[in-house]
Order: sequence, then structure tokens, then C-alpha cells
Amino acid sequence: MRLFYLTYYSILSFLLFSSLAHPLTQPALFSNTPNKATAPKQKIIIQNTAMILLFCLLLLPLVASGEIDHFNYPAVFNFGDSNSDTGGRVATGLESINPPYGETFFGHPVGRFCDGRLIIDFLLDAMDMPFLNAYLQSVGAPSFRTGTNFASAGCTILPAKADSVSPFSLGLQINQFQAFKAQVANLLSDGGNKYKKYIPQEDFFSKGLYMFDIGQNDLAGGFYWKTEDQIIATIPTILLEFEAGLKKLHDQGARNFWIHNTGPLGCLPQNIAFFGKDPTKLDEIGCLSAHNRVARIFNLQLHALCTKLKNQFGDSNVIYVDVYSIKLDIISNKAKYGFEYSTSVCCGYGGPPLNYDSRVPCGQTKTIDGVNVTAKGCDDPSEYVNWDGIHYTEAANFQVASRILTGKYSDPPFAHKMPFLLKPKY
Repeated sequence: MRLFYLTYYSILSFLLFSSLAHPLTQPALFSNTPNKATAPKQKIIIQNTAMILLFCLLLLPLVASGEIDHFNYPAVFNFGDSNSDTGGRVATGLESINPPYGETFFGHPVGRFCDGRLIIDFLLDAMDMPFLNAYLQSVGAPSFRTGTNFASAGCTILPAKADSVSPFSLGLQINQFQAFKAQVANLLSDGGNKYKKYIPQEDFFSKGLYMFDIGQNDLAGGFYWKTEDQIIATIPTILLEFEAGLKKLHDQGARNFWIHNTGPLGCLPQNIAFFGKDPTKLDEIGCLSAHNRVARIFNLQLHALCTKLKNQFGDSNVIYVDVYSIKLDIISNKAKYGFEYSTSVCCGYGGPPLNYDSRVPCGQTKTIDGVNVTAKGCDDPSEYVNWDGIHYTEAANFQVASRILTGKYSDPPFAHKMPFLLKPKY
């Protein structure tokens, strides 16, 4: 796309300035033979042509700017787990997080399981939209005018059980959305102007973007008590639940779906530390082969489901985003992206090679063998892909978002619709 614009500018500039530089000696654009009889008429034609070319040059930046229909959403509604949780789990009181979470960008913990911004933060920032407030966050008069975030760390697509890490499964998040939409409708019908700056307008629900980054916990959690084949056998059931959720949202008026696949689970230090004690289970870059195989199979079936939904939702846009390939490339080629460590943890305990101990979470102090130890943050998180053993650093999230915004990792690809100026800010 960038090459197209550069070529376009070059050709138009050449034609424009050629005609302006020699209006009399070059009476025709492609003729070197002056004709005194027709020169005045040809001069007018040339001047008109120059004006048209100038208009094109002035118009093109408007097309190339971020103000493009394909990314001009009035609101975003997000569903997911800790990869996109902007404060949901912490707001429930189920868990608190301590410094150094949030230190890189916010300066203190803000409910994100990261040292700074998440992928969704960068994507929204690139579209000139504010960060999403968590649905359950009520302190500080949060605004939900441009959408809200139902994501909660630890959640799954499948309904939660009594021993689940989080009760806020996808189905419950969608129920929260329905309650949110109904409450907004009530407020709009009862003096909507009073709440206008805090809640979405009615048509925002049909014009908005519905984002999903969920499924990682359904797969990764299964490895603790199931075989690889048994986990693979559950994938159709997981995706049936996901499909039912999307259909329910479609019935509620959702028309724009943005769906991330799951990342390379076998490259998370938490999983490597527990399942990777046998080196034969690791691949050439030190990731767990079985975990990544399961992730790829899940993604293939998720991609097929998205293709199916494109046909079923004839009035909708369904975009599948291959986050797995982006993340694996960053881990496999860390130096290319400016990283020193790919599977070693920035905020952890235990030292090389992983610097991860599940008994000592990031920012916490625990007693091990009678000694108090603390999982502290590293000196420079930008050198690390992984933040706390499970989640990525802000620097890694920035790289992922940047690749997503090229439009090359989605189906359908939107590179031909994407202005090259639309980039996340770091």
C-alpha cells in the first residue's frame, strides 16, 4: 500500500511539475513539436490538467489518513481473558495486583496484567479511541461512551465450574453485555442527554466493533489433567460455545466481529517450567511442542468457524486475526524486534533460564524454605518478550499490535484498505 502511494505521488508530481515548468515550450504533454496556431488552446488544456493533478495530490492524504470507513467505529465492545483485561478481574475483588505491574506506562497498577499497555490498548490508540474501561469498574466516574470491556483474567469460553479460576466465562460476559445494552436503552429513553457523555448512543451497538481474544485458558488449563489427544477432542465443544455466543451477539445487533486466535501456549514460561522438565518435549526454540500443536489445531478450527460465520452473517464483517503467527515470529526472532529474552521472565523469581517460580508471583513476597523471597521486575522490560510468565510485556504487545495493523495477518486481509499512517504509538 505504501509503495502504491509513493508511486502515485511520483507520477502525479512528475506530470504536474512538467506541465507547470514548461507551459509554452511544451504545448502538449507528450509532444516536443511546438505549434503556434494551437498553443493558446493547448496551454489552457495543460493548465486545466495541472489543476486536476493538483487536486488529486491534495485529495490523496485525506484517503490515506486514519479517517477511513473500515476503522471508523463509534464504539468497541471487548470480550476475553487476561490478554485484553483492562481491570475487570481486579474490579471484582477476586485478585489484586501490586507494583511493578503498570510501571512502564501508567506508573502504577491499573488492573492490567502487564508492565504497561496491552494489545487492545495499542489498537484503540491507533484508531484514535480512548482506552476501554472495564465493565465492572465504577470508581472515578468511568466513561462507557465509546464502549466497554467485559474481559476478565482467567476466564474461559466454556462455562465456568466451581473450581475455575474465573467465573466470568464468555457466556457470562455476553450476559453482562446484554444487561449493559438494556440499561443504556433505559437511560437514553429517560433523559438521554443527561448521560450522553458517559454511555453509547443507540446506533453504536450496531456500528461498533466487537473484539474477542479468548480460548487460551480452555486449552492451557486442560494440560494439567488431560492428554494432548483429549484436549484436542474438546476443541469442537469449545468452539460450539463460542459460536453460540457470537450468534447471540448478532441477534443483539452486532455486525462487526474482530477475532484473535490463540497464541503459542508452548512458549509461555509458566507452561515450560511445569511441563518442560523433559527436554525432549521442547522444540528448537525452547517451546513445548504439544502445547503449540494444540494451539494450532484450535486456530485451524476457529478459522474454519469464522469462514462459516461470514457466510451465515451475510450482513456482517467477520475478521479473523492470526496472532499466533505474529507472536511466534517475535519469539523465534527476538533480536530482529529488539528483544534480548524470549522465554525468560522480566518480573519473576528463580534466575536463568526462565526466572519463573509459580510459588512466587510477580510483585509478591513468599516464604520458600524459610526464606522470604520477592519476584521483582527487571531493569529494562523492553528487553523481554514475557512479563510475568504468562503475559507479554508492553514492548512485545506493541510489536504484536504493529503487525496486526499491517492487515497482512487477517482473513479477510485488509492491507489494501489500511492506510499506512495508521500505526500504534509507543
